[in-house]
Amino acid sequence: MYEFSDEAGYLDYLRREVPLPEGFRAASTALSFVPAERPTLEPYRMDISALITERPTDSFAAVFTQNAIVGAPVIIGRRRLGEPATRGVLVNNRISNVCAPGGESDAEHLAAAFAAQIGAGQTELFPVSTGIIGWKLPVSDMERELPTLAGRLSPDQGLEFAAGIMTTDSFVKVRRASVGEGSVVGIAKGAGMIEPNMATMLAFLVTDLDVSPELCRDVLPEAVETSFNSISIDSDQSTSDMALLLASRRRRRPEEKEFAVAVRTVCELLAEDIVRNGEGTGHVIRVEVDGCRNNAEAKRIGKAVINSPLVKTAVYGNDPNVGRIVGAIGDCAGAHGIPLDPAALRVEIGAVPVFERGVFALDREKEIHLSSYLKRAAMNPRLRGFPQHMRCVDLHISCGVGRGFARVSGSDLSDEYVHENADYRS
Repeated sequence: MYEFSDEAGYLDYLRREVPLPEGFRAASTALSFVPAERPTLEPYRMDISALITERPTDSFAAVFTQNAIVGAPVIIGRRRLGEPATRGVLVNNRISNVCAPGGESDAEHLAAAFAAQIGAGQTELFPVSTGIIGWKLPVSDMERELPTLAGRLSPDQGLEFAAGIMTTDSFVKVRRASVGEGSVVGIAKGAGMIEPNMATMLAFLVTDLDVSPELCRDVLPEAVETSFNSISIDSDQSTSDMALLLASRRRRRPEEKEFAVAVRTVCELLAEDIVRNGEGTGHVIRVEVDGCRNNAEAKRIGKAVINSPLVKTAVYGNDPNVGRIVGAIGDCAGAHGIPLDPAALRVEIGAVPVFERGVFALDREKEIHLSSYLKRAAMNPRLRGFPQHMRCVDLHISCGVGRGFARVSGSDLSDEYVHENADYRS
């Protein structure tokens, strides 16, 4: 796994190793505007970005948030799945266009206007928005920038697109997997309001392989389930989550299983990047749970551990407070009717047993060792621009009941997270 010492080295690596697949172009541009709802007249910067196929493709798939209250782009995106072809996505950050007056018509208007700029059909673009919930898009300001955006479209602008879709993200997230004669490239954004139950805040996967629409729509939901559906930063599901997969069909058809593995690999790597980039994240916590009656119960227990504020704060403080982990496990099992015999439960931190046969397995030396282990896995939440390292705090939980298994990832909870979200709109 790669590690970098500065942002320049990280971006240089991505430019060399993660080009867009054949048949795709991207671009980003920016504008300044004053939100109509903002109490002050201080302007905001908004990025508008596009990722498109050079010609229409019928091979595309999407998965959307399960939140009952969704943004206009999600409503429109669900309709777009019924269209015969697409050209890609038009994305803005800063405002998520959720339940804003006229939100759907605004999104459709902007998508149609950009479609006209690139010679696409009116319904061939997915409009996508991310940012503050409840505010209206500055439609006129955005529309004036669309010719500039269209003029910048290029196969070499993938990183610019990845940077343009960010909000509170501290680094761009791009991953690639080779398969057959082509590749799958994934670009994602997300740092807070992450427990998706579908995907992440935004994830776009593109491939130059000749894969069918049916294969795309089979593969993407399965990949989402083991990746984006298995992470949590703050247990809040966004109103705007979506994951899209687009194929330009330029290169020879791969083996279906190989393609599925490549999509899943890219999604899982992006999912861990999102957790590592979580707002205020100081540690990535990775939990494996086995021995449950089924996979769903294993995932529920794992999510309960990574979403526990007491577990999160203990990890942030490099404090191996094992009682909080065991308490979270028992709380979840009791609340949801999951069989759990304390005598069969085993908990490990960094492969070190801390609970087994119904009792804690702790002593002074082990506590010192575990605290050092947490410190080695720590990151500086104020250092932005690149992933500092790929180390995790690994927890293993064995319930001793059945064969159910799950792997989930989450983040700790720092004062930086509180400050960032308290100041988000001001």
